[in-house]
This record gives sequence, C-alpha cells and structure tokens, in this order.
Amino acid sequence: MRLDKYLKVSRIIKRRTVAKEVVDNGHVLLNDKPCKASTNVNVGDTLTISLKGHKYFYKIENVFEYATEEKALSMYSLIKEETL
Repeated sequence: MRLDKYLKVSRIIKRRTVAKEVVDNGHVLLNDKPCKASTNVNVGDTLTISLKGHKYFYKIENVFEYATEEKALSMYSLIKEETL
C-alpha cells in the first residue's frame, strides 16, 4: 500500500492530501530513509514523523485497504514520542 494512503487509512493523518504534503515536504522517514508518498509500506517497517515540534516513531503492524476505527488502531504501534 502507498505510504500516503496508509497514513490516511490508519488515521495517523486525517486526509490523504495532507499526508502527501507531509511526506513530500520531508517530514516522514520510512526505515530511517527519506521517502515519497508513493513508496510502498510493509508490515515491520518503521515510520518517523516530525510534526509541530514533536517526533513520533511508529511500527507498522498490519496493512488493511479499509479499516474501522478499532481496526485502524491495530495497524500500527507507537514506539515513542519525543518533543523537539
């Protein structure tokens, strides 16, 4: 699944267009490497997202095309959060 779609379906970021902007502006690292919105994500990958003075570290647990709110929470786990 594309990274921008994953961020939207998992409800980490509410809108896909916003997710695409965040990724394209370099605020997201996939496995500690810069990436594009079209990059495919897999189970076991790590995401690092820098937003509004915070840095979030996520591990991808599941990938679903569509997800309810409860199912979306099982798509990732928050490893840690840092304040910049």
